[in-house]
Amino acid sequence: MDPVFSIGISSLWDELRHMPTGGVWWLNADRNEDALSMVNQTIASQTGNAKVAVICMGNDLEKSVKLDEAHGPEKIQLFSMPNSEKGLYSLPRDLLCSLQPTHYLFILICANNAWQNISSERLRQWLAKMNKWTQLHRCSLLVINPGNNNDKQSSLLMGEYRTLFGLASLRFQGDQHLFDIAFWCNEKGVSARQQLTLRHQDNRWELAQQEEAEIQPRSDEKRILSNVVVLEGAPPLSEHWMLFDNNETLFNEARTAQAATIIFSLAQNNQIEPMARSIHTLRRQRGSALKIIVRENTASLRATDERLLLGCGANMVVPWNAPLSRCLTLIESVQGQQFSRYVPEDITTLLSMTQPLKLRGFQKWDVFCEAVHNMMANTLLPADGKGVMVALRPVPGIRVEQALTLCRPNRTGDIMTIGGNRLVLFLSFCRVNDLDTALNHIFPLPTGDIFSNRMVWFEDSLISAELVQMRLLSPEMWGKPLPLTQGPNPVLNAEHDGRVWRRIPKPLRLQDDTVERTS
Repeated sequence: MDPVFSIGISSLWDELRHMPTGGVWWLNADRNEDALSMVNQTIASQTGNAKVAVICMGNDLEKSVKLDEAHGPEKIQLFSMPNSEKGLYSLPRDLLCSLQPTHYLFILICANNAWQNISSERLRQWLAKMNKWTQLHRCSLLVINPGNNNDKQSSLLMGEYRTLFGLASLRFQGDQHLFDIAFWCNEKGVSARQQLTLRHQDNRWELAQQEEAEIQPRSDEKRILSNVVVLEGAPPLSEHWMLFDNNETLFNEARTAQAATIIFSLAQNNQIEPMARSIHTLRRQRGSALKIIVRENTASLRATDERLLLGCGANMVVPWNAPLSRCLTLIESVQGQQFSRYVPEDITTLLSMTQPLKLRGFQKWDVFCEAVHNMMANTLLPADGKGVMVALRPVPGIRVEQALTLCRPNRTGDIMTIGGNRLVLFLSFCRVNDLDTALNHIFPLPTGDIFSNRMVWFEDSLISAELVQMRLLSPEMWGKPLPLTQGPNPVLNAEHDGRVWRRIPKPLRLQDDTVERTS
Protein backbone atom coordinates (compact mmCIF):
# COMPACT_ATOMS: atom_id res chain seq x y z
CA MET A 1 0.00 0.00 0.00
CA ASP A 2 1.33 3.42 -0.96
CA PRO A 3 2.12 5.70 1.99
CA VAL A 4 0.45 9.07 2.57
CA PHE A 5 2.72 11.85 3.84
CA SER A 6 1.64 14.93 5.80
CA ILE A 7 2.73 18.54 5.79
CA GLY A 8 4.02 19.75 9.15
CA ILE A 9 1.07 21.73 10.52
CA SER A 10 -0.62 20.37 13.64
CA SER A 11 -4.44 20.14 13.89
CA LEU A 12 -4.86 20.81 10.16
CA TRP A 13 -7.58 18.67 8.58
CA ASP A 14 -6.55 15.92 6.19
CA GLU A 15 -7.98 17.58 3.07
CA LEU A 16 -5.32 20.30 3.38
CA ARG A 17 -2.52 18.22 4.87
CA HIS A 18 -2.11 14.85 3.16
CA MET A 19 0.36 14.33 0.31
CA PRO A 20 -0.08 10.85 -1.23
CA THR A 21 2.57 9.35 -3.47
CA GLY A 22 2.69 10.19 -7.14
CA GLY A 23 2.47 13.97 -7.04
CA VAL A 24 4.26 17.32 -6.66
CA TRP A 25 3.29 19.95 -4.07
CA TRP A 26 4.57 23.52 -3.92
CA LEU A 27 4.78 25.80 -0.87
CA ASN A 28 5.97 29.42 -1.08
CA ALA A 29 7.27 31.16 2.05
CA ASP A 30 8.05 34.83 2.64
CA ARG A 31 11.01 34.17 4.93
CA ASN A 32 13.84 31.67 4.78
CA GLU A 33 13.59 30.83 8.50
CA ASP A 34 9.89 29.96 8.10
CA ALA A 35 10.71 27.67 5.19
CA LEU A 36 13.38 25.80 7.17
CA SER A 37 11.09 25.48 10.18
CA MET A 38 8.35 24.04 7.97
CA VAL A 39 10.84 21.49 6.59
CA ASN A 40 11.81 20.33 10.07
CA GLN A 41 8.20 20.14 11.21
CA THR A 42 7.21 18.19 8.07
CA ILE A 43 9.97 15.67 8.73
CA ALA A 44 8.81 15.30 12.33
CA SER A 45 5.22 14.68 11.15
CA GLN A 46 6.12 11.48 9.28
CA THR A 47 5.95 7.99 10.73
CA GLY A 48 8.98 6.22 12.15
CA ASN A 49 9.45 3.95 9.13
CA ALA A 50 8.84 6.65 6.50
CA LYS A 51 11.40 7.18 3.77
CA VAL A 52 12.34 10.87 3.66
CA ALA A 53 15.04 12.63 1.67
CA VAL A 54 15.88 16.34 1.88
CA ILE A 55 17.55 18.18 -1.01
CA CYS A 56 19.00 21.54 -0.08
CA MET A 57 19.85 24.14 -2.74
CA GLY A 58 22.76 26.36 -1.83
CA ASN A 59 22.37 25.97 1.99
CA ASP A 60 24.28 24.20 4.74
CA LEU A 61 22.36 21.00 5.51
CA GLU A 62 23.90 20.52 8.93
CA LYS A 63 22.61 23.90 10.09
CA SER A 64 19.30 23.79 8.23
CA VAL A 65 17.83 20.37 9.03
CA LYS A 66 17.29 19.44 12.69
CA LEU A 67 15.67 16.13 13.60
CA ASP A 68 13.16 15.70 16.43
CA GLU A 69 14.29 12.90 18.73
CA ALA A 70 10.73 11.99 19.76
CA HIS A 71 9.00 12.24 16.40
CA GLY A 72 9.64 11.52 12.76
CA PRO A 73 11.58 8.84 10.88
CA GLU A 74 14.60 7.14 12.34
CA LYS A 75 16.85 8.37 9.55
CA ILE A 76 16.64 10.61 6.52
CA GLN A 77 18.73 11.04 3.39
CA LEU A 78 20.45 14.41 2.92
CA PHE A 79 21.50 15.79 -0.47
CA SER A 80 22.91 19.12 -1.55
CA MET A 81 22.75 20.67 -5.01
CA PRO A 82 24.10 23.86 -6.61
CA ASN A 83 21.92 26.90 -6.98
CA SER A 84 21.64 26.62 -10.74
CA GLU A 85 19.07 25.78 -13.38
CA LYS A 86 21.13 22.85 -14.66
CA GLY A 87 21.06 21.26 -11.21
CA LEU A 88 17.26 21.28 -11.25
CA TYR A 89 17.09 19.51 -14.61
CA SER A 90 19.52 16.81 -13.52
CA LEU A 91 17.84 16.27 -10.13
CA PRO A 92 15.87 13.08 -11.05
CA ARG A 93 18.90 11.43 -12.61
CA ASP A 94 21.15 12.27 -9.64
CA LEU A 95 18.63 10.88 -7.16
CA LEU A 96 18.38 7.59 -9.06
CA CYS A 97 22.14 7.21 -8.74
CA SER A 98 21.90 7.26 -4.93
CA LEU A 99 18.66 5.52 -3.93
CA GLN A 100 15.52 3.73 -5.06
CA PRO A 101 12.86 6.51 -4.99
CA THR A 102 9.78 4.31 -4.54
CA HIS A 103 7.62 5.41 -1.56
CA TYR A 104 9.99 8.30 -0.75
CA LEU A 105 9.03 11.81 0.31
CA PHE A 106 11.49 14.24 -1.28
CA ILE A 107 11.63 17.75 0.20
CA LEU A 108 13.39 20.29 -2.01
CA ILE A 109 14.49 23.45 -0.17
CA CYS A 110 15.09 26.12 -2.80
CA ALA A 111 17.50 28.98 -2.37
CA ASN A 112 16.09 32.48 -1.88
CA ASN A 113 14.45 33.67 -5.13
CA ALA A 114 15.96 30.71 -6.98
CA TRP A 115 13.33 30.84 -9.74
CA GLN A 116 13.36 34.55 -10.55
CA ASN A 117 15.73 34.15 -13.54
CA ILE A 118 14.04 31.00 -14.88
CA SER A 119 11.41 31.61 -17.54
CA SER A 120 7.84 30.46 -17.05
CA GLU A 121 8.08 28.05 -19.97
CA ARG A 122 11.13 26.28 -18.53
CA LEU A 123 9.46 26.12 -15.12
CA ARG A 124 6.44 24.41 -16.69
CA GLN A 125 8.69 21.93 -18.45
CA TRP A 126 10.46 21.12 -15.17
CA LEU A 127 7.17 20.63 -13.32
CA ALA A 128 5.84 18.33 -16.05
CA LYS A 129 9.04 16.31 -15.92
CA MET A 130 8.95 15.98 -12.11
CA ASN A 131 5.25 15.08 -12.19
CA LYS A 132 5.86 12.19 -14.58
CA TRP A 133 8.90 11.09 -12.54
CA THR A 134 6.99 10.99 -9.22
CA GLN A 135 4.12 9.04 -10.79
CA LEU A 136 6.52 6.56 -12.40
CA HIS A 137 8.41 5.85 -9.17
CA ARG A 138 5.41 6.24 -6.78
CA CYS A 139 7.04 8.94 -4.67
CA SER A 140 6.14 12.48 -3.55
CA LEU A 141 7.96 15.79 -4.00
CA LEU A 142 7.38 18.83 -1.79
CA VAL A 143 9.01 22.02 -3.10
CA ILE A 144 9.46 24.71 -0.44
CA ASN A 145 10.43 27.99 -2.06
CA PRO A 146 11.44 30.97 0.14
CA GLY A 147 11.61 34.41 -1.42
CA ASN A 148 10.31 37.97 -1.29
CA ASN A 149 8.76 37.93 -4.76
CA ASN A 150 6.46 34.94 -4.39
CA ASP A 151 3.32 36.72 -5.55
CA LYS A 152 4.65 36.52 -9.10
CA GLN A 153 5.51 32.85 -8.57
CA SER A 154 2.07 32.04 -7.20
CA SER A 155 0.30 33.81 -10.05
CA LEU A 156 2.36 31.82 -12.52
CA LEU A 157 1.61 28.47 -10.84
CA MET A 158 -2.13 29.03 -10.43
CA GLY A 159 -2.79 27.45 -13.80
CA GLU A 160 -0.49 24.45 -13.32
CA TYR A 161 -3.06 22.25 -11.58
CA ARG A 162 -2.42 19.50 -14.14
CA THR A 163 1.19 19.05 -13.01
CA LEU A 164 0.91 20.35 -9.42
CA PHE A 165 -1.21 18.53 -6.83
CA GLY A 166 -1.03 21.41 -4.37
CA LEU A 167 -0.07 25.10 -4.25
CA ALA A 168 0.05 27.14 -1.03
CA SER A 169 1.78 30.19 0.45
CA LEU A 170 3.03 30.88 3.96
CA ARG A 171 2.96 34.63 4.56
CA PHE A 172 4.37 36.40 7.60
CA GLN A 173 1.89 38.87 9.15
CA GLY A 174 3.99 40.25 12.01
CA ASP A 175 2.69 38.34 15.03
CA GLN A 176 1.08 35.50 13.08
CA HIS A 177 1.27 33.65 9.77
CA LEU A 178 -1.32 33.27 7.02
CA PHE A 179 -1.55 29.92 5.25
CA ASP A 180 -3.04 30.70 1.84
CA ILE A 181 -4.04 27.58 -0.09
CA ALA A 182 -4.65 28.12 -3.79
CA PHE A 183 -5.55 24.44 -4.35
CA TRP A 184 -4.76 21.11 -2.67
CA CYS A 185 -5.64 17.71 -4.14
CA ASN A 186 -5.27 14.35 -2.38
CA GLU A 187 -7.22 11.18 -1.60
CA LYS A 188 -9.72 13.22 0.47
CA GLY A 189 -10.76 15.44 -2.44
CA VAL A 190 -9.92 18.89 -3.79
CA SER A 191 -9.85 22.11 -1.75
CA ALA A 192 -9.26 25.60 -3.13
CA ARG A 193 -9.04 29.22 -2.00
CA GLN A 194 -8.66 28.56 1.71
CA GLN A 195 -6.96 31.00 4.07
CA LEU A 196 -6.04 29.90 7.58
CA THR A 197 -4.21 31.56 10.44
CA LEU A 198 -1.22 29.67 11.84
CA ARG A 199 0.75 30.06 15.06
CA HIS A 200 4.44 29.29 15.34
CA GLN A 201 5.26 28.37 18.94
CA ASP A 202 8.17 26.30 20.25
CA ASN A 203 9.31 25.61 16.68
CA ARG A 204 5.95 24.00 15.89
CA TRP A 205 3.32 25.04 13.37
CA GLU A 206 -0.27 24.70 14.48
CA LEU A 207 -3.64 25.95 13.37
CA ALA A 208 -5.07 28.79 15.41
CA GLN A 209 -7.84 27.52 17.69
CA GLN A 210 -10.53 29.79 16.29
CA GLU A 211 -9.85 28.50 12.80
CA GLU A 212 -10.91 24.95 13.64
CA ALA A 213 -14.58 25.85 14.16
CA GLU A 214 -14.75 28.95 12.00
CA ILE A 215 -16.40 28.53 8.61
CA GLN A 216 -14.42 30.03 5.76
CA PRO A 217 -16.34 33.19 4.62
CA ARG A 218 -17.68 32.86 1.11
CA SER A 219 -20.14 35.74 0.89
CA ASP A 220 -18.63 39.19 1.41
CA GLU A 221 -20.18 40.92 -1.61
CA LYS A 222 -21.39 43.85 0.49
CA ARG A 223 -17.96 44.69 1.94
CA ILE A 224 -16.21 47.74 0.47
CA LEU A 225 -12.51 48.12 1.29
CA SER A 226 -11.33 51.59 0.30
CA ASN A 227 -8.47 54.01 0.63
CA VAL A 228 -9.57 56.85 2.92
CA VAL A 229 -8.66 59.45 0.26
CA VAL A 230 -11.39 58.13 -2.06
CA LEU A 231 -14.18 59.59 0.11
CA GLU A 232 -12.51 63.05 0.18
CA GLY A 233 -12.86 63.45 3.93
CA ALA A 234 -16.35 61.99 4.29
CA PRO A 235 -16.93 59.32 6.97
CA PRO A 236 -17.70 55.68 6.06
CA LEU A 237 -21.04 55.63 4.25
CA SER A 238 -22.33 52.47 5.98
CA GLU A 239 -21.23 49.63 8.23
CA HIS A 240 -20.01 47.77 5.14
CA TRP A 241 -17.31 50.35 4.39
CA MET A 242 -13.80 49.88 5.78
CA LEU A 243 -11.24 52.66 5.23
CA PHE A 244 -7.44 52.33 5.11
CA ASP A 245 -4.72 54.95 5.29
CA ASN A 246 -2.71 53.73 2.29
CA ASN A 247 -2.86 51.31 -0.61
CA GLU A 248 -0.38 48.86 0.96
CA THR A 249 -2.58 48.23 4.02
CA LEU A 250 -5.60 47.98 1.74
CA PHE A 251 -3.85 45.39 -0.42
CA ASN A 252 -2.93 43.22 2.57
CA GLU A 253 -6.53 43.22 3.78
CA ALA A 254 -7.86 42.52 0.28
CA ARG A 255 -5.83 39.31 0.09
CA THR A 256 -8.39 37.69 2.39
CA ALA A 257 -11.44 38.86 0.41
CA GLN A 258 -13.58 36.67 -1.83
CA ALA A 259 -16.12 38.95 -3.56
CA ALA A 260 -15.69 42.36 -1.90
CA THR A 261 -15.14 45.71 -3.62
CA ILE A 262 -11.57 47.05 -3.45
CA ILE A 263 -10.98 50.76 -4.19
CA PHE A 264 -7.40 51.97 -4.66
CA SER A 265 -6.39 55.63 -4.73
CA LEU A 266 -4.00 56.93 -7.40
CA ALA A 267 -2.36 60.30 -6.80
CA GLN A 268 1.04 60.10 -8.54
CA ASN A 269 2.40 58.62 -11.73
CA ASN A 270 5.02 56.56 -9.86
CA GLN A 271 2.23 54.61 -8.12
CA ILE A 272 1.03 53.04 -11.37
CA GLU A 273 3.39 50.07 -11.61
CA PRO A 274 3.18 49.02 -7.91
CA MET A 275 -0.60 49.34 -8.10
CA ALA A 276 -0.68 47.27 -11.29
CA ARG A 277 1.28 44.51 -9.54
CA SER A 278 -1.12 44.57 -6.57
CA ILE A 279 -4.17 44.39 -8.84
CA HIS A 280 -2.62 41.55 -10.85
CA THR A 281 -1.89 39.59 -7.67
CA LEU A 282 -5.43 40.03 -6.34
CA ARG A 283 -7.07 39.09 -9.63
CA ARG A 284 -4.93 36.00 -10.20
CA GLN A 285 -5.11 34.73 -6.61
CA ARG A 286 -8.55 35.80 -5.37
CA GLY A 287 -10.63 35.09 -8.46
CA SER A 288 -13.16 36.80 -10.71
CA ALA A 289 -15.78 37.70 -8.07
CA LEU A 290 -13.58 40.45 -6.59
CA LYS A 291 -14.44 44.00 -7.75
CA ILE A 292 -11.33 46.15 -8.13
CA ILE A 293 -11.68 49.90 -8.77
CA VAL A 294 -8.98 52.56 -9.15
CA ARG A 295 -9.94 56.13 -8.18
CA GLU A 296 -7.72 58.75 -9.82
CA ASN A 297 -7.40 61.67 -7.40
CA THR A 298 -5.16 63.88 -9.55
CA ALA A 299 -4.58 63.90 -13.29
CA SER A 300 -1.79 61.33 -13.58
CA LEU A 301 -3.00 58.59 -15.95
CA ARG A 302 -2.24 58.36 -19.63
CA ALA A 303 -4.27 56.13 -21.92
CA THR A 304 -1.54 53.47 -21.82
CA ASP A 305 -1.48 53.50 -18.01
CA GLU A 306 -5.24 53.03 -17.85
CA ARG A 307 -4.99 50.09 -20.25
CA LEU A 308 -2.29 48.57 -18.04
CA LEU A 309 -4.49 48.74 -14.91
CA LEU A 310 -7.47 47.30 -16.77
CA GLY A 311 -5.32 44.58 -18.29
CA CYS A 312 -4.05 43.59 -14.83
CA GLY A 313 -7.59 42.93 -13.65
CA ALA A 314 -9.22 46.21 -12.58
CA ASN A 315 -12.95 46.40 -13.25
CA MET A 316 -12.99 50.17 -13.63
CA VAL A 317 -10.83 53.30 -13.48
CA VAL A 318 -12.69 56.38 -12.20
CA PRO A 319 -11.21 59.59 -13.73
CA TRP A 320 -9.92 62.42 -11.58
CA ASN A 321 -12.53 64.95 -12.73
CA ALA A 322 -15.49 62.78 -11.69
CA PRO A 323 -17.14 64.23 -8.54
CA LEU A 324 -17.64 62.08 -5.47
CA SER A 325 -21.33 61.54 -6.24
CA ARG A 326 -20.46 60.25 -9.69
CA CYS A 327 -17.73 58.03 -8.21
CA LEU A 328 -20.19 56.42 -5.78
CA THR A 329 -22.62 55.77 -8.63
CA LEU A 330 -19.89 54.01 -10.61
CA ILE A 331 -19.00 51.92 -7.54
CA GLU A 332 -22.61 50.79 -7.31
CA SER A 333 -22.64 49.88 -11.00
CA VAL A 334 -20.03 47.11 -10.62
CA GLN A 335 -21.81 45.32 -7.79
CA GLY A 336 -22.67 41.75 -8.67
CA GLN A 337 -20.36 41.68 -11.69
CA GLN A 338 -18.04 38.81 -12.56
CA PHE A 339 -14.71 39.74 -14.11
CA SER A 340 -14.53 37.99 -17.48
CA ARG A 341 -11.47 39.42 -19.26
CA TYR A 342 -8.33 37.33 -19.61
CA VAL A 343 -5.41 38.30 -17.34
CA PRO A 344 -1.96 36.92 -18.31
CA GLU A 345 -0.25 34.96 -15.57
CA ASP A 346 3.00 36.93 -15.88
CA ILE A 347 2.69 40.67 -15.30
CA THR A 348 5.91 41.37 -17.21
CA THR A 349 3.96 40.49 -20.35
CA LEU A 350 1.49 43.26 -19.57
CA LEU A 351 4.19 45.75 -18.58
CA SER A 352 6.09 45.21 -21.82
CA MET A 353 3.09 45.09 -24.16
CA THR A 354 0.75 47.76 -22.82
CA GLN A 355 3.41 50.43 -22.40
CA PRO A 356 4.58 52.52 -25.37
CA LEU A 357 7.44 51.55 -27.60
CA LYS A 358 10.80 51.96 -25.95
CA LEU A 359 11.89 53.96 -28.99
CA ARG A 360 11.76 57.65 -29.78
CA GLY A 361 12.91 59.78 -32.65
CA PHE A 362 14.54 58.75 -35.93
CA GLN A 363 14.81 55.04 -36.79
CA LYS A 364 16.14 53.28 -39.85
CA TRP A 365 13.53 52.29 -42.40
CA ASP A 366 13.62 48.55 -41.56
CA VAL A 367 13.73 49.18 -37.79
CA PHE A 368 10.72 51.49 -38.12
CA CYS A 369 8.72 48.89 -40.06
CA GLU A 370 9.56 46.13 -37.58
CA ALA A 371 8.64 48.27 -34.55
CA VAL A 372 5.27 49.29 -35.98
CA HIS A 373 4.58 45.69 -37.06
CA ASN A 374 5.17 44.48 -33.49
CA MET A 375 2.65 47.04 -32.24
CA MET A 376 0.06 45.87 -34.75
CA ALA A 377 0.64 42.20 -33.84
CA ASN A 378 0.15 42.83 -30.10
CA THR A 379 -3.19 41.25 -29.20
CA LEU A 380 -3.24 42.81 -25.72
CA LEU A 381 -3.58 46.30 -27.19
CA PRO A 382 -7.01 47.59 -28.27
CA ALA A 383 -8.01 47.04 -31.87
CA ASP A 384 -7.70 50.12 -34.08
CA GLY A 385 -6.36 52.12 -31.15
CA LYS A 386 -2.64 51.43 -31.25
CA GLY A 387 -1.67 54.67 -32.95
CA VAL A 388 -1.62 56.73 -36.15
CA MET A 389 0.87 56.50 -39.01
CA VAL A 390 1.24 59.52 -41.27
CA ALA A 391 3.40 60.02 -44.39
CA LEU A 392 4.44 63.62 -45.22
CA ARG A 393 5.96 64.81 -48.50
CA PRO A 394 7.91 68.10 -48.31
CA VAL A 395 7.12 71.09 -50.51
CA PRO A 396 9.33 71.70 -53.56
CA GLY A 397 12.62 73.25 -52.58
CA ILE A 398 12.89 71.43 -49.24
CA ARG A 399 14.71 68.13 -49.02
CA VAL A 400 13.21 65.42 -46.85
CA GLU A 401 16.44 65.37 -44.82
CA GLN A 402 15.93 69.06 -44.07
CA ALA A 403 12.34 68.45 -43.02
CA LEU A 404 13.59 65.73 -40.67
CA THR A 405 15.61 68.29 -38.70
CA LEU A 406 12.34 70.07 -37.84
CA CYS A 407 10.68 66.88 -36.53
CA ARG A 408 11.15 66.85 -32.76
CA PRO A 409 8.91 64.28 -30.98
CA ASN A 410 8.83 64.49 -27.20
CA ARG A 411 6.89 61.34 -26.25
CA THR A 412 8.41 57.89 -25.90
CA GLY A 413 6.84 55.75 -28.59
CA ASP A 414 6.74 58.45 -31.30
CA ILE A 415 9.15 57.41 -34.05
CA MET A 416 9.87 58.54 -37.60
CA THR A 417 11.91 57.53 -40.64
CA ILE A 418 12.64 58.87 -44.13
CA GLY A 419 12.68 57.12 -47.48
CA GLY A 420 11.29 57.53 -50.97
CA ASN A 421 11.20 61.33 -50.47
CA ARG A 422 8.70 60.88 -47.62
CA LEU A 423 8.84 61.50 -43.89
CA VAL A 424 6.84 58.76 -42.14
CA LEU A 425 5.81 59.10 -38.49
CA PHE A 426 4.13 56.66 -36.14
CA LEU A 427 2.49 58.25 -33.10
CA SER A 428 1.74 55.49 -30.58
CA PHE A 429 -1.71 55.55 -28.94
CA CYS A 430 -2.57 58.80 -30.69
CA ARG A 431 -6.16 59.20 -31.87
CA VAL A 432 -6.77 60.36 -35.40
CA ASN A 433 -8.81 63.36 -34.23
CA ASP A 434 -5.79 64.52 -32.19
CA LEU A 435 -3.35 64.23 -35.10
CA ASP A 436 -3.20 67.96 -35.91
CA THR A 437 -2.59 68.83 -32.27
CA ALA A 438 0.20 66.26 -32.06
CA LEU A 439 1.87 67.53 -35.26
CA ASN A 440 1.76 71.11 -33.96
CA HIS A 441 3.70 69.95 -30.88
CA ILE A 442 6.23 68.00 -32.95
CA PHE A 443 7.00 70.65 -35.63
CA PRO A 444 7.96 74.23 -34.71
CA LEU A 445 6.45 75.53 -37.99
CA PRO A 446 2.99 74.93 -39.47
CA THR A 447 3.00 71.61 -41.32
CA GLY A 448 1.26 73.25 -44.29
CA ASP A 449 4.36 75.39 -44.85
CA ILE A 450 6.73 72.39 -44.76
CA PHE A 451 4.79 69.60 -46.48
CA SER A 452 2.74 69.63 -49.64
CA ASN A 453 0.51 66.63 -48.85
CA ARG A 454 0.06 63.85 -46.31
CA MET A 455 -1.47 60.37 -46.03
CA VAL A 456 -2.88 59.04 -42.76
CA TRP A 457 -3.53 55.45 -41.59
CA PHE A 458 -5.16 54.77 -38.22
CA GLU A 459 -6.81 51.33 -38.54
CA ASP A 460 -4.74 48.23 -37.83
CA SER A 461 -5.49 46.60 -41.17
CA LEU A 462 -4.60 49.74 -43.14
CA ILE A 463 -1.36 50.28 -41.24
CA SER A 464 -0.36 46.62 -41.72
CA ALA A 465 -1.12 46.84 -45.44
CA GLU A 466 1.00 49.97 -45.79
CA LEU A 467 3.87 48.29 -43.93
CA VAL A 468 3.86 45.55 -46.56
CA GLN A 469 4.37 48.21 -49.24
CA MET A 470 7.03 50.00 -47.22
CA ARG A 471 9.06 46.81 -46.82
CA LEU A 472 9.29 46.60 -50.64
CA LEU A 473 11.32 49.84 -50.77
CA SER A 474 14.91 49.03 -51.70
CA PRO A 475 17.66 50.03 -49.23
CA GLU A 476 19.05 52.47 -51.81
CA MET A 477 15.92 54.57 -51.35
CA TRP A 478 16.23 54.72 -47.56
CA GLY A 479 17.10 58.15 -46.29
CA LYS A 480 19.71 59.19 -43.77
CA PRO A 481 19.76 62.21 -41.47
CA LEU A 482 22.01 65.10 -42.32
CA PRO A 483 25.46 64.80 -40.73
CA LEU A 484 25.97 66.81 -37.60
CA THR A 485 28.32 69.76 -38.00
CA GLN A 486 30.99 69.79 -35.35
CA GLY A 487 32.09 73.25 -34.31
CA PRO A 488 32.45 75.56 -31.35
CA ASN A 489 29.23 76.34 -29.51
CA PRO A 490 29.43 80.03 -28.61
CA VAL A 491 28.06 80.97 -25.24
CA LEU A 492 25.19 83.37 -25.75
CA ASN A 493 24.83 86.30 -23.45
CA ALA A 494 21.09 85.79 -22.83
CA GLU A 495 18.55 85.39 -20.07
CA HIS A 496 15.08 83.85 -19.80
CA ASP A 497 12.28 86.19 -18.73
CA GLY A 498 9.80 83.39 -18.03
CA ARG A 499 8.42 83.21 -21.57
CA VAL A 500 11.28 83.46 -24.08
CA TRP A 501 15.05 83.85 -24.18
CA ARG A 502 16.30 87.44 -24.73
CA ARG A 503 19.80 88.55 -25.63
CA ILE A 504 21.47 90.96 -23.21
CA PRO A 505 22.98 93.92 -25.12
CA LYS A 506 26.74 94.25 -24.75
CA PRO A 507 28.20 97.78 -25.04
CA LEU A 508 30.81 98.21 -27.76
CA ARG A 509 33.15 101.20 -28.21
CA LEU A 510 33.60 102.21 -31.79
CA GLN A 511 36.70 104.37 -31.18
CA ASP A 512 39.24 104.37 -28.35
CA ASP A 513 40.39 107.93 -27.64
CA THR A 514 43.37 106.81 -25.61
CA VAL A 515 45.04 105.27 -28.62
CA GLU A 516 46.92 107.78 -30.72
CA ARG A 517 46.27 107.39 -34.39
CA THR A 518 48.69 108.42 -37.13
CA SER A 519 47.51 110.34 -40.09
